[in-house]
Amino acid sequence: MSTTQPRLMPRFAHLAGTTFCTYTPDAKWLLTAGNNNIIRKFDVEKFDDEPVTIEHFSDGITGIAALNNKFVTCGDDGAVNLYDLSTDSIEKPLLQTSLPARSIDISPDGLWCAVSSEELCVRLVNTDDNLKTFSLRDPPKPIKHVSFHPTGSYIACSGTDGIIYIYSLTTEPPKLIRKIDGVIPVLDVDSEASSKVVWHPSGESFAAATPTKDIHVIDRSNWKRSKVFSGGHTSEITDIKWSTNGAFLCSAGMDGKLLVWEARTQVVVHRFEYRNITSVSWHPKENKISFATSQGQLLTLPNPVPETYVEELLKPRGRLEGQQGQQRPQQQQQQQRPPPGGQQQQRQEREQGQERRRKRTPDVLDELMGGVDDEDFIEDDDGAGYVQHGQKRGIDELGYEDYGGGKRFNTGEYGGGYGGNEWRPSIQEPFQPGSTPWKNNRRYLCVNLVGIVWTVDQDTHNTVTVEFHDREQYRGYHFMDPYLYDKACLNEYGALYSNQPKDDNPAVIFYRPHETWTSRSDWKVQLPAGEEITSLALSENYIVACTSAGYVRVYTLFGTPLRIYRQKHLPAVSCAAWRDYIFTVGNGPVGPDGNSVLTYTIENVKRDETLQNTDTLPLPEGAELKSLFWSDVGDPYIYDTTGTLLVLLHWRTEGKAKWVPILDTKILDRQLTGKVEESYWPVAVAQDKFHCIILKGGDQHPYFPRPLLSEFNFRIPVYTPKPNPSLTNLDLDNDVPPPSAQPTADELGETFVRESVMVSLKEDTITNTESTAEQRMELAKRENAIDKALIQLLAYSCREEDGGERALEICGLFKQRRSWELAVKVALKYGRVVLAEKIGERRGELDVEEMEE
Repeated sequence: MSTTQPRLMPRFAHLAGTTFCTYTPDAKWLLTAGNNNIIRKFDVEKFDDEPVTIEHFSDGITGIAALNNKFVTCGDDGAVNLYDLSTDSIEKPLLQTSLPARSIDISPDGLWCAVSSEELCVRLVNTDDNLKTFSLRDPPKPIKHVSFHPTGSYIACSGTDGIIYIYSLTTEPPKLIRKIDGVIPVLDVDSEASSKVVWHPSGESFAAATPTKDIHVIDRSNWKRSKVFSGGHTSEITDIKWSTNGAFLCSAGMDGKLLVWEARTQVVVHRFEYRNITSVSWHPKENKISFATSQGQLLTLPNPVPETYVEELLKPRGRLEGQQGQQRPQQQQQQQRPPPGGQQQQRQEREQGQERRRKRTPDVLDELMGGVDDEDFIEDDDGAGYVQHGQKRGIDELGYEDYGGGKRFNTGEYGGGYGGNEWRPSIQEPFQPGSTPWKNNRRYLCVNLVGIVWTVDQDTHNTVTVEFHDREQYRGYHFMDPYLYDKACLNEYGALYSNQPKDDNPAVIFYRPHETWTSRSDWKVQLPAGEEITSLALSENYIVACTSAGYVRVYTLFGTPLRIYRQKHLPAVSCAAWRDYIFTVGNGPVGPDGNSVLTYTIENVKRDETLQNTDTLPLPEGAELKSLFWSDVGDPYIYDTTGTLLVLLHWRTEGKAKWVPILDTKILDRQLTGKVEESYWPVAVAQDKFHCIILKGGDQHPYFPRPLLSEFNFRIPVYTPKPNPSLTNLDLDNDVPPPSAQPTADELGETFVRESVMVSLKEDTITNTESTAEQRMELAKRENAIDKALIQLLAYSCREEDGGERALEICGLFKQRRSWELAVKVALKYGRVVLAEKIGERRGELDVEEMEE
């Protein structure tokens, strides 16, 4: 252990009193705040220059938290303000507490600010819309510290009662998921000692000071102690901080000691003697620690990590060794990481290019003719660089994004061989069902009825979180992702991930089963150099990947390559899988509107059979495919941008398949009231319901906190329903309004058509598979439902005294023979004796026909 004590030159930043210091994550600025109601902003590269002074409010500052471009503060007068680092001024006031504020933190994406005060609640306020707030009221006593998880998915609150309260921010409102007692000391809100939770950069654990002057590390997988930093301090600890990569821990105490610990061994590697330290902060990129004292001084300690350990300090951030849990993918294979901010910068440049790209002219004749006079009809007049003459562009350069609801664009490698800047057909870009685009450095990779997978951009790497709806059967997990996975699939058996090639690193497919009896549970497979994965699918038997080379690659769940072939229509748009079947969609021939016509193929991988071969997807003009999936019983569904859900009938027989609209969301009861402005983001079809996420206003994709799933019953658009008066006084958040007491003729007709479609699907399943007794019973129930609707229609016809021909026509649609007897009774009930006789005669004719057969 080193004890070298360098002589430091203090910067007198503030008056005597509790002083705070923090670096911005990009290491450009060092901020301090203290008792003289000002904030000092030091330029890290020109540290000796005079700092910028930013005026604050009247009372003392009690907390500060910073991101690259903004920071937040709180104070004794309860004011919480958001500052802009580019202008060195207040951007907006966020909140006003009735009692003095004591701690503040800002989420990694900058979207939420958490504040604790002497009130009996913690406030969460949205930095974009400060009217959007949440109050965490579970703690019975005031909270001394608040701390966001590195992904922003959790927040830890250190109570003055000695209890740590862990909240999940993936739901709205936030939910208390854990109370941890016996770790932190019981302290007053204004005590100089610290009980703050300090999350490890990996997010898999946190450190906190204990009443015994030790530091305990709590594992997030089981919320139990996994490590102890002991014997270092003899008095209360005032602050602790992890190094940027989590390899070292720094702690300061009232005993006048500043200690640097190696996290792996929990051994002090460097000891310093500096008194009255109130705040410490690691330099994000260099071997330096800055700290502030109660005298208002700022000091920077060079080389706190000894030379023999510097290599460990400069390594990329990683998982804290020795924690419980399964092996993470980054521990199995080292890959080159992008430079800090590289992924986000590339994504922003790509999005800016998409915004600048010009739309096609609405004049169809001009589009089709093109012509040399219009060679420069797209001009690079703003220098965006989207006109690249004579160059082939790959998927990334064309601005592909891996999320549902892909938009068409009018250029591309597959756009046509007409050359130069002449007309090219518009194609639909590939997308991954169940995923969303980036927003505030986070996105959903997969949303379905099993669970949710999302990722957070941490500049040098991503962090991936998996949560399941059934937490009793499955255990969620979280891992650091240095490979930058951009696609994921999740089912009852495992999780599948893939990334894109970068530099010399090829694309990787990574499969992780939820549980297994084998010694090695997960596996990776690399694609050939330069080949990109455009969509990914996972079933209980196979893994499917569509690639930029036009290939469909099929693997077993153990990583064995099983099939590879090139799609007939390119580029690929998306794919889905269920058991032995795969459903792929590609851009086909050009339609009359200049857009490529989407085609689909359905294959049985196990038998190597093609059931539907490049048939056309029936999208109306101007519509695009938004998602595709298999239902829980194995029928293909698609959802388009018109809000229509369609199912494929007779898909196991070539030449007979047809797409039937099973639900039009534009005629949902809640839409017809005219009181809502919303759209529906498709998730799945299960138990004869459409499961989706309701998007309010003009939102196109769900965002965080994790939204709730909604479900709607099927309703085939055979008529336009009238607004339901019963919805007038209902809360429209209730997705299923009360049914009407007496169905109308239109409703009965819709029931007949819908149940007929479901019977057809069930009959196909029973005919082509080894049927079970449950399936046959379900078919009989469906047939009963059809005949019940027809009997009610017959009664309606008799009441309205329609002609007998329509009544006989209705009877001819019966599925079961006993329904004819009920039809006779219905006709007699309404005095239609002649009709009853005709129905009886028709029934007798059917009996004779059956006997002759």
